[in-house]
Amino acid sequence: MGYPDQRFDVNLSILFTELPLLERPAAAAAAGFTAVELWWPWIETPTPPQAELDALKKALDDAGTQLVGLNFYAGQLPGPDRGALSVPGEESDRFRANIEVAADFAASVGCTALNALYGNRVEGADPQVQDALALENLVLAARAADRVGAILLVETLNKPESPLYPLVSAPAAIEVVDKVNAATGLGNAKFLLDLYHLSMNDEDLSQVIKAYAAKTGHVQIADNPGRGAPGTGSLPLERLLDELKDAGYAGWVGLEYKPGDRPSAESFDWLPASARAAG
Repeated sequence: MGYPDQRFDVNLSILFTELPLLERPAAAAAAGFTAVELWWPWIETPTPPQAELDALKKALDDAGTQLVGLNFYAGQLPGPDRGALSVPGEESDRFRANIEVAADFAASVGCTALNALYGNRVEGADPQVQDALALENLVLAARAADRVGAILLVETLNKPESPLYPLVSAPAAIEVVDKVNAATGLGNAKFLLDLYHLSMNDEDLSQVIKAYAAKTGHVQIADNPGRGAPGTGSLPLERLLDELKDAGYAGWVGLEYKPGDRPSAESFDWLPASARAAG
């Protein structure tokens, strides 16, 4: 058990950001990793030119890295936004315009997990109207994901850093997952269990794992406090990942932490080089 028994991937939207996007897959590969994930890389547009999509696919292929997770368009992220799908008006329209683009790109690189960030509460908008819009858009996203053999992920964030985001507990995200699955009948909506965010919400992590491992489609980690690499804070991440495995989770564990004031490649000293390439 322990870290060497996990399947890790590197989030290239928070690690290796000192490099241009197209150089990051090769950098992850040079550090020993064979799997990566990404937030939606084109924060200004849900529909980038095909040439830019093709260039990213080539960079992933040339590096020998497998994309195992991709966010749908989520607005300004990093930045003030936390998704677009529940935001009435232009942002919701942009999310819808992105659905098939993201699904088709995922299919082209063999990525089977698409994360749909819920979006912030908007001043002056009725939360019930936002939630109805969210369900409508998540159903569309789940069907698109199913078309390309992928799962749809719904993520809990943390209230201190995302005070306007409504899904700030594991049960809140699970409720949305269940509603989407009930609406589609597909069963491909899953929980994105981020141990850092849940710990920032003071949730009982072991209890969350026991309760929801079966509904979990992806896991992400960072230490707390600071959102740094494992070992920089106080979270018992190795034990918690063992608990996930014992509870039946056999999927990917995304490294979604900040490298601090050192180059990203130097932030992996907590993980033996032999444990970085996913089998």
